[in-house]
Amino acid sequence: MRLGVIVVAGALIVSSLVVGVAPRLWNIVNAHEEGAISLPEWESIAQRTYVYDSQGNEIAAYELENSQPVALSEIPADVIAAILAVEDREFYNHHGVNVRGLFRATLSNFEGGARQGASTITQQVVKMEYLAGLERDGRYKILQIIDALRLEKVRTKDEILERYLNTVFFGNNTYGIQAASEVYFGKRVGALTLIEGAFLAGLIQAPSAYDPIRHPQQSRRRFGQALDAVVEERLMDATTAEEIKFCLIDSDDPIAEARCAGSWQLPEVVKQIEEEKIARTHFSEEVKSYLLNKSNLLGDTYQERYNKLFRGGLRIYTTLDPVAQEAAEKARREQLPANTAGIDTAIVSLDSKTGAVRAMVGAKPFVAGRNEVNMALAPRQTGSSIKMFILAAAIAAGAQGDDLIDGTLPCTLPNPDDPDNPFVATDGVSRPVGTLSEMTWASINCAYARLSQIVGLDRVVDTTYRMANNLYLYPGRNPEERAPLRPYASFATGANEMSPLDMASGAQTLANGGLHMQPYYIERIEGPDGVLFQHTDAGVQVLTPEVNARTVSILEGVLVTGTARRSQLEGRVAAGKTGTQDNNTNSWMVGFTPELTTAVWVGHPDLYLPMNDIPEFVAAGVDRVIGGTFPARIWKATMDAALAGRPATLFPTPPANPREPMRLYLPESDCPAPVTVPTIPTASTTPTDPTASTTVAPTTTTSTTTTSTTTTIVAQPGVIIRSIPPGRYPRCRSTSTHSRLVPEPSVLWSVPARGTVSRWIYGPFWMCNVSTRPWIRHVTRGRIFPSRRSRSPRPGSWRRCGLVSGICCASKEPWNPNWRESRSMTPRSGPIWRGWRSS
Repeated sequence: MRLGVIVVAGALIVSSLVVGVAPRLWNIVNAHEEGAISLPEWESIAQRTYVYDSQGNEIAAYELENSQPVALSEIPADVIAAILAVEDREFYNHHGVNVRGLFRATLSNFEGGARQGASTITQQVVKMEYLAGLERDGRYKILQIIDALRLEKVRTKDEILERYLNTVFFGNNTYGIQAASEVYFGKRVGALTLIEGAFLAGLIQAPSAYDPIRHPQQSRRRFGQALDAVVEERLMDATTAEEIKFCLIDSDDPIAEARCAGSWQLPEVVKQIEEEKIARTHFSEEVKSYLLNKSNLLGDTYQERYNKLFRGGLRIYTTLDPVAQEAAEKARREQLPANTAGIDTAIVSLDSKTGAVRAMVGAKPFVAGRNEVNMALAPRQTGSSIKMFILAAAIAAGAQGDDLIDGTLPCTLPNPDDPDNPFVATDGVSRPVGTLSEMTWASINCAYARLSQIVGLDRVVDTTYRMANNLYLYPGRNPEERAPLRPYASFATGANEMSPLDMASGAQTLANGGLHMQPYYIERIEGPDGVLFQHTDAGVQVLTPEVNARTVSILEGVLVTGTARRSQLEGRVAAGKTGTQDNNTNSWMVGFTPELTTAVWVGHPDLYLPMNDIPEFVAAGVDRVIGGTFPARIWKATMDAALAGRPATLFPTPPANPREPMRLYLPESDCPAPVTVPTIPTASTTPTDPTASTTVAPTTTTSTTTTSTTTTIVAQPGVIIRSIPPGRYPRCRSTSTHSRLVPEPSVLWSVPARGTVSRWIYGPFWMCNVSTRPWIRHVTRGRIFPSRRSRSPRPGSWRRCGLVSGICCASKEPWNPNWRESRSMTPRSGPIWRGWRSS
């Protein structure tokens, strides 16, 4: 009785608990959504990037893993069958996991037999796609089985098999059957045979252990096992398989050798598809370097660019012209004799209209680890070829081809950077006073050393930078990466270093009417999803068309009567400049037509080696290598072949010179007799052109009287003395919103200053102040400010004002170097500040 009461009471308690708790438990159990965990989408397969020239020929391929995906339909059925026979015979029958195979392998492993794998192809795909990096424990195998079952529900058998055949590793950096077909047999996958398919199937289990190149014995044994599996699936008869295995064994028996003649053998070396054999070149290596290090076309970070270039399956269409490239390579082989001294040549050709790099020869062909230096991009001293930049700056500043200048050797000229050690030129050709054109054609060093200082060395440097601007040469580049161009007094003789690409880039500006186009390598980049990049460039007008036409007209004479007269092109006009460095260590030819611009350098790639009396060159009739010899010959051969069949065009006709010829003098070096000029009253009138009357007095004393009082000063030679009518008082102001200097002929203006004489002397290339009061003014941004950067000169003294190279004649005091800080006065482009009136 008591027991029954206890049981009933317990039952009631349990029932009440169940009734109270059950609903809450039910809510907890159903507080989530049920459903299968979806598998992530497959990532895109790494693909090789291909590079093409301008005509669509393949010139390079970039890859990290050799992976070349193909469609399943492109793989021969026999090859697929052989791989399934070796790797997963029940592939089309199971649902991701082969239970019988799993049981058989487990039993064999427990019994101590040879360890067997039980992974199906689906499980191997799961391992590669979803489980990479996970620890290989019991949980790993369970996840592999579960994911394999899931994968079979969302992907078809053919999709899984195609993914497998495109990603499985075959050794020797080959991922996928197309890459393996290329590396082991040098053919495309569609040409594989059943035997070759069986061999590749045998590699999958352990590609490194069964590598036929490094481990031929193990590879031969594994191939025999693969053949046995093929026979079991009745893909090959046993007799054929045994014959193949027999002939894989090396034998000294003549009968066996005769029996096995022509039999199938293991691949012994890494191969490449015959029609796709591509040698690495300086151009293709530079394209790679540009995409990885010098641009963000493929991404903002290096890793992003790296992944896209080597795994992104890009199609890169470059500017390289196979005709021009072959012309340059042939010119190198045929025009420069092979020599034991190690002298070589580098060549760069640019499209004159666009700046596209059409040819690049970096001296010796590229060899990884042995010859990787691209001399087409290596700075070397330029010799006289740099004179084309000085000429352009001078013409832009107002000089003319018929102006006269002294080219007599030897010459001693000021050295602005080191006044105590003047620049002395003793080498080259000497020529007395002659026209600027003649000095250009004959490449007269003293004339151009003078001209560079008359123009202003800072301005010449600036003009060179703007004309030749490119990826490797630009103002502000880190000097630890590359030395900047300097305003050396020896600028005209090649003291600075520039590369063939730099020189071609500058000449392209002249060839294109003064419009500079940045040299570039890539026209278009296409990715799997479309166009990633398309090149566009509007260019920069560095020289006006008139200035450019006058400059080019003078440079045409170099190939007519000048230093390159023996290298005129066939049936077309061209212009250019030769160059030879001191002791013949570097020699150049830089020339252009309206269609193509080419720079050629000849020298030793590692040394500044004098190219004198080299036996092989002497035998070819050249005892001293100068710009007019091998460089000009190589240039002509390259240009003639590259332009063959293209219509010849002419450069624009230059406009007539705007004035009579004048003598060009360098202040402080070429000073003639004093010149007497009038003092001007302080009254002011309406502004008019202060150049109404002109008296030219380059070497004589001239007196122009407009009042009863005159002041005699030392004239600046080469200046056109312009008398100013009474009441017209010029004052300096800028006519440029960028504080750049604008063209103005040489003018000497007499300017009254509060009852005293303050004369601002203007030339097309420099500016000075002569004052009878103890103060000096300088010009900046269109206004006149009292100078606080230089102590006042004594009455009648001359001081240099801001322009580093514009040294005034008859200087009585040293120039204060503090003026270097007044950079706003340093000319950047165009000639000088224009003066107008102010009382």
